[in-house]
Amino acid sequence: MPYVVTDQCIKCKYTDCVEVCPVDCFYEGEVMLVIHPDECIDCGVCEPECPPEAIVPDTDDKAEAWLEMNRTYAEQWPNITRQIDPMEGADSFKGVDGKYDKYFTEAPGQGS
Repeated sequence: MPYVVTDQCIKCKYTDCVEVCPVDCFYEGEVMLVIHPDECIDCGVCEPECPPEAIVPDTDDKAEAWLEMNRTYAEQWPNITRQIDPMEGADSFKGVDGKYDKYFTEAPGQGS
């Protein structure tokens, strides 16, 4: 039961989850993070650390649409292993609907 990141991370990119991950399975895109589902050990410590509640277990109905997306970009984007500052204006994007269509980009982040 791996965890996945949903579109609620887009334009927020809080990294509190990265800081607590014991296996470093987060990868950074320009506007969001993803979890590599094959590396995730299902410990669940990341889920409560996510301010916009963007992390869900793959058993959640919301997760199905995001599982392959997480896998695809985890194989393309750089690994991130430490906490960085969230995106500018992140709080104003919490809970906004339709972020994937409006703001998603395939561009990688900086990694760490």
